[in-house]
Amino acid sequence: MRITGLYAALSTLLILVLAVRVIAYRRAHKIGLGHGNDNELRKLMLAHGNAIEYLPFGLLLLLVLELNQTLPLLLHVFGCVLLAARLAHAWGVSHHAGVSPGRVIGVVLTIGVLLAMALLLLWQFVLAALLTPVH
Repeated sequence: MRITGLYAALSTLLILVLAVRVIAYRRAHKIGLGHGNDNELRKLMLAHGNAIEYLPFGLLLLLVLELNQTLPLLLHVFGCVLLAARLAHAWGVSHHAGVSPGRVIGVVLTIGVLLAMALLLLWQFVLAALLTPVH
C-alpha cells in the first residue's frame, strides 16, 4: 500500500494547490459563494472540481490493484499517468475557456488509465475465479 500512498499524497497536494487557487481568487475578488459570473473563477473551480471527481476513483482502483499484488512498475505507470492527466486537465481548463490541448490530453489520459485499471481488475478477478479450485 506504499505505492498507492505515494500517489494519494501527491494527489492530495494537487487538490490542495487547486483549492488554494480558488480560495485566493475568491478573496482577491470578494466572491463569497458560487462563481459570481466570473469566468476566471469558473475555470479555477472546474479544475478543482474535476480533480475531486476523478482522483478518488483512480486511487481506489490503484489501491485494489496493489492489494492484488499487481506488478509495482505497472502501479507506478498507472499512478504517474493519472497524476499527469489531472495536471494536464487542470492546466488546460485554467488557461483556456474552451477546448485546449491540456484539457483534451487530460480527459483522454484520465479515461484511458481508469479504463485500463478497471479492465485489469476484471481480468484479475476472472483469472482468480478460473484458477481457484472448487471444493
